[in-house]
Amino acid sequence: MAEFGVLFFFLFIAVATLVVAAKTIKIVPQATVMLIERLGRFNRVATSGLNIIVPFLDKPRGVYWTNVRPGLASIDLREQYIDMPPQPVITRDNVTIHVDSVVYWQITDPTRAVYEVADLVGSLVQLTITGMRAVMGDMDLDHTLSSRDQINSKLRIILDEATDKWGVKVTRVDVKNITPPEDVRLTMEKQMTAERNRRALVLQAEGDKQAAITRAEGEKQAAVTRAEGEKQSSILAAEGAAMARLRNAEAEAEAIAQVSRVMLDHGNPAQYLITQRYIESLKEMSRGQNSKVIFMPVETSAMLASVGVIKEMFAETGEKRAEGGGGGGQQLPPGRQRQLPNG
Repeated sequence: MAEFGVLFFFLFIAVATLVVAAKTIKIVPQATVMLIERLGRFNRVATSGLNIIVPFLDKPRGVYWTNVRPGLASIDLREQYIDMPPQPVITRDNVTIHVDSVVYWQITDPTRAVYEVADLVGSLVQLTITGMRAVMGDMDLDHTLSSRDQINSKLRIILDEATDKWGVKVTRVDVKNITPPEDVRLTMEKQMTAERNRRALVLQAEGDKQAAITRAEGEKQAAVTRAEGEKQSSILAAEGAAMARLRNAEAEAEAIAQVSRVMLDHGNPAQYLITQRYIESLKEMSRGQNSKVIFMPVETSAMLASVGVIKEMFAETGEKRAEGGGGGGQQLPPGRQRQLPNG
């Protein structure tokens, strides 16, 4: 029986030692602190590592925050976030929209975070909701949809100033979604469709205008280029014609000189050349399609002139005989005699 009492005593001593050791030794993880209270009053901050406290006199202070395990003694110093559920917000033009956001925050002073506010996380949530309603209530619906960066900046400033006395630093606020009512959303979609159609028409008109200007510039440049080409072509043609005429004149002069040298002892070279041109002209005229015109050589015209002179002479002779009473043997006066042409 005595042995059982001794065993029970040693077991009690061991359990008491373990309890005292558990209450004396506190191991705090990295980036985490504990607030140590002595007899209910704040004593010191236990940082990361091994910490020895006085058992039964000192104990860690537990926190009771929203979304945090009740009575948790360790306080996380890392940056944390709060995912805000969609909240109804009324804009300046009386449109109710639902906005959800994310708030990033970090505890800089754990003593004030515990003793200055009862529920740090819950207070941050409510402060974010009221700040968002205050910021977006001064803006129209279109402005809220297009000015998220401005909303984020204003809301972060409001939260950071309000939480500074709590030992909390609000590092960033992001508005995730802004959801307008269904009828407003449909109206906005129609408006956006009409705006896109208008932009498409304006862009098409601008494109047509630019295309017309480009075509006009191209036609102008083409006309200038054609005119330049025609000018150069005319100049080259004129130079070619002048060169050809010069070459023909030189060749003709050379031919005339050779004909003159050859016919120096055989006749007049000019008469030869005129006769040659006359024969060539007769050939060209005979090729014409006008059948009513008859071209006769020079010799035929001379012969017809001779026939006319003979006819006139015989007519004058008959008149003289009639005046002389039929004396056919009389000769004409010397002044009335004509010399018949030879041949």
